[in-house]
Amino acid sequence: MEKYRYKAVIAYDGKDFAGFQRQPQARTVQEELEKTLTRLASGQEVQVHGAGRTDSGVHAFGQVVHFDLPGKRDVEKLRFALDTQSAEDISVRLVELMSDDFHARYWPHHKTYEFLVDYGRPKNPLMRYQATPFPYPLDFEKMREAMQFLKGTHDFTGFTASGTSVENKVRTITAVNLQVNEAQHLLRFTFSGNGFLYKQIRNMVGTLLKIGNGRMPVEQVSLILEKRDRQLAGPTAAPQGLYLKEIHYDQDPNHSR
Repeated sequence: MEKYRYKAVIAYDGKDFAGFQRQPQARTVQEELEKTLTRLASGQEVQVHGAGRTDSGVHAFGQVVHFDLPGKRDVEKLRFALDTQSAEDISVRLVELMSDDFHARYWPHHKTYEFLVDYGRPKNPLMRYQATPFPYPLDFEKMREAMQFLKGTHDFTGFTASGTSVENKVRTITAVNLQVNEAQHLLRFTFSGNGFLYKQIRNMVGTLLKIGNGRMPVEQVSLILEKRDRQLAGPTAAPQGLYLKEIHYDQDPNHSR
C-alpha cells in the first residue's frame, strides 16, 4: 500500500517527559507518538520526525512533526484518533496531508519560544511546573532594554551550553518581547528566530533576570555577544518555564499532494 506523508502540530506538558527525542530507558514525546501511530498503522512501525528537540521538562504549544502512514486518511479523523489515543499529556492540534518532500526539521522555518517566570512572593504553587520562580525585585524596563541587544544576527556562543557539538553558532533573532502580568505576577518573554542553540533561551533569560535584579549591567548582553564567553552570562533558567510556541515554515504549508 502506498504511503502518504502527514504533518501534525502537537502540544505537550513536558513535566513527565525526558524531552522530545527518543532515548533508552526514558519516557519521551517521540516514543509516545510512535507507539500510538504504530497501533493506528495496524502494527507497522512508524517513525516520527520532529522540527526540534525540546529538553527534559520543556513544554510545547506548537511542536511540528511529520510521519508516513500507509493509505490516504481523512485528516480530521486521523487527528482525532491520535489525540484521543495518545497519552494525557500530549494533544494533537492539527494534521495535514503533505507532499513527500516535506520534512519537519529540514524545511526552512522560524521558531517562536515563550518563557514564563513567576516573580511572585510567595510563588504560586499551582504554577510550579508551568513557570520558573524568581521571587526577587526586578526592573522590567532594564530587561526590555537589554533584550534589544539580542535582536539581529549574532554569534551566540556566550549563550549556549559549553561543550555543544554545533560548530556554527550564528543565529538570527527577529523579534523579542516582554509582557508583564502584574495581577498574576507573571513575566512572559518571547523570542522568535531562525533557530536556537542548546539551552540558548534559558541562558538568555537567566542573564536578563540577573540584569533586572541589578546584579549585571544592561550592557552585559553586548559584552557576552562580543566576547563569546559563557562565563560572562547569567545562570541557566530552569526548564519548566520554556514553551515551544510556534513554528512557521518559509514555504507554503499547504504544499500537499
